[in-house]
Amino acid sequence: MEMPPNVSVFKTPEQLAVAAAERFIEVAAHSQETRGRFSVALAGGRTPKHVYELLATELANRVDWSRVHLFFGDERCVPPDHADSNYAMVHGALLSTVSIPPGNVYRIAAEGDPAESAREYEAGLRKFFGPMALPRFDLVLLGMGEDGHTASLFPESSALKDNSRLVVQTKSPQGQSRITLTLVALNNAARVIFLVTGEEKAAALLKVLQRQSGSRRLPATLIKLIDGSLEWYVDRKAASGI
Repeated sequence: MEMPPNVSVFKTPEQLAVAAAERFIEVAAHSQETRGRFSVALAGGRTPKHVYELLATELANRVDWSRVHLFFGDERCVPPDHADSNYAMVHGALLSTVSIPPGNVYRIAAEGDPAESAREYEAGLRKFFGPMALPRFDLVLLGMGEDGHTASLFPESSALKDNSRLVVQTKSPQGQSRITLTLVALNNAARVIFLVTGEEKAAALLKVLQRQSGSRRLPATLIKLIDGSLEWYVDRKAASGI
């Protein structure tokens, strides 16, 4: 298979993280110059964590953090200091270090009732982006699981068919309650970058990029931007099946 033009392959996860951090900086600068602010929805996971660590340390002074607005693509229904919390990971890797105004961080308050938490986060998105408009993030970072899920949109989930809401309650295949942005919110972004590493993701990545038989069941294939740029940053192991 010839590599699609929107797929960049890196030898190591470290090289991928550097490239993703550089693109974050580039998109942030452009957004702040043209619109006065930069809105980004962050992903959880090991690969994004390294990106955040780079942005918090050697690359921190290249971002105007005062005009960055950080959102989250999904969250597990745990307290914000729990080891499984995406917010806790991002706080430790990034927020505890950079000088971003606390009011510019929009965490999903997932420790309460999941349905109510989803409604509150959607209300916050509509307040930020405008009540009559769909959210249009300047950048969304996404990962992909071995089963092709992205954010907390899992195969066969009813959340994949929700065309009206921006944020919904859902569950992982193991039964853990989660809150996630919907396809409606994700597909209106100006730019989405998938960050995918590891040989265990190779089979799913091949299906998604080739649109193989059965790939329609993989949520990652449903990220189809209405008017935006979709990129894949993958390491050599994840791309081994291509």
